[in-house]
Amino acid sequence: MLRPLTPTRASGDVRPRGRFAFPGSAAFLAATLAVGTAVGCAVNPVTGQRELALISESQEIQIGRDADQDISRSMGLYEDEALQRYVQDLGARMARDSERPNLPWTFRVIDDPVVNAFALPGGFVYVTRGILAHFSSEAELAGVLGHEIGHVTARHGVQRVSRAQLAQLGLGIGTILAPEMAGVADAAGAGLSLLFLRYGRDAERQADDLGLNYMTSEGYDPREMAATFEMLARASGAQDGERLPGFLSTHPDPLERRDRIIGQIEAGAVAGTRVERESYLNRLAGMPFGENPREGFFRDNRFHHPDLVFRMDFPQGWRTLNQKQGVQAVSAEQDAVLVLTLATESSAAQARDAFSRQQGVTTANARNEPVNGLPAARVDFQAATQDGGTLQGTAAFIEHEGRVYRLLGYATQARWSARGAAVRDAIGSFRRETDSAILAAQPARIQLVRTPEAMTLETFHQRYPSTISMEEVGNINRVRPGQPISQGTLMKRVSGGQRP
Repeated sequence: MLRPLTPTRASGDVRPRGRFAFPGSAAFLAATLAVGTAVGCAVNPVTGQRELALISESQEIQIGRDADQDISRSMGLYEDEALQRYVQDLGARMARDSERPNLPWTFRVIDDPVVNAFALPGGFVYVTRGILAHFSSEAELAGVLGHEIGHVTARHGVQRVSRAQLAQLGLGIGTILAPEMAGVADAAGAGLSLLFLRYGRDAERQADDLGLNYMTSEGYDPREMAATFEMLARASGAQDGERLPGFLSTHPDPLERRDRIIGQIEAGAVAGTRVERESYLNRLAGMPFGENPREGFFRDNRFHHPDLVFRMDFPQGWRTLNQKQGVQAVSAEQDAVLVLTLATESSAAQARDAFSRQQGVTTANARNEPVNGLPAARVDFQAATQDGGTLQGTAAFIEHEGRVYRLLGYATQARWSARGAAVRDAIGSFRRETDSAILAAQPARIQLVRTPEAMTLETFHQRYPSTISMEEVGNINRVRPGQPISQGTLMKRVSGGQRP
């Protein structure tokens, strides 16, 4: 979520850090709907069969490149340059031996606790730190990267985009004109654009088979991919679902997929022995596990941000989302939105005036009005949309700790009278955080322990307690209760991070 303006080790740039975006956002949706409308066919590089394709390979790459910029900016990259380079090198090495080696293959680690991995057209592949924390070997990572590479090489995303284009022709999807309000376009388009990441069972099975071939071509043990699906099945129930959809949310039964892989191994179709367990685990030492409260967190409808020293109450019953560029709330009826982001101007009045000068925005009742003792500037507005509609809302710009916060609340013109009071109350709740326990919150982190003697999972958890359950400890280590753990085994435990 929102962080202070600091350089990121992964990219070296300086930008507001926070949480506020969906994979496959409205920018991705708009790009895919704009790249062409002539129905055509192309040869699938994996199957050799002709298939529906409304976009060329160069357009496919451009879609992925544009979306990659949006995802990297808004979702945020995990700030560990060495880990980013490691994942990029491993993925690129596998992709070089695929059917599409000349794509601009790009592999990134997203700073998100949800267990997930996904790919975009053109060769852009993402894994979350959440799924990395759950892997127990490099071979497991190779299996999932291979699966996502398979989606790209088999052009599954291109097929989804092409079908979506046909479905959307003539619908005249509108986008908000005002750039400061682009967040609402992302929210409106996210549900539809996430369809591009959903594939049928046949596509998932094909990606599994391709992933097996890619990983075993590098010598990795395919049994590690089978173990991954068992881990994912056990981990899926623990996900909060508030940001990225979990890796299994749109995928077939993971245990069925595990059994298919085991069947191929037993039939001698795939083989390999490379695992790289300890070298992989050593890369995880100190990694946050689960949500990082320093980036902000919700307790009921109240949002706390320890690093930025503020709190704010969002409307009761609204669905909230904390992501890299800000915080968003959408009403239960999905007819109103409240967005909190950082402004680039140096004062609240300057930020309000810049907002008011936007094309398509009409403002009224501009005033300087403190919020809980903090300098603030406000203005009411109406904003035109490209499809001829009108939004109505209010904007507040609040100065706090050397930053200016932008709070935009709006609804369709017809619904603003029913939603305005809740938005104004939420804006009026923004204040300095004073709770010392909140301000001291820290993330849970992975620690490594080498067992001094043989023991069971129960003994390990008792001797080296974690702030997650014993079952979760067993899952991230691939050990079941009662199963013996050999002396000298490198194990993960999770310490700290108990939320205030």
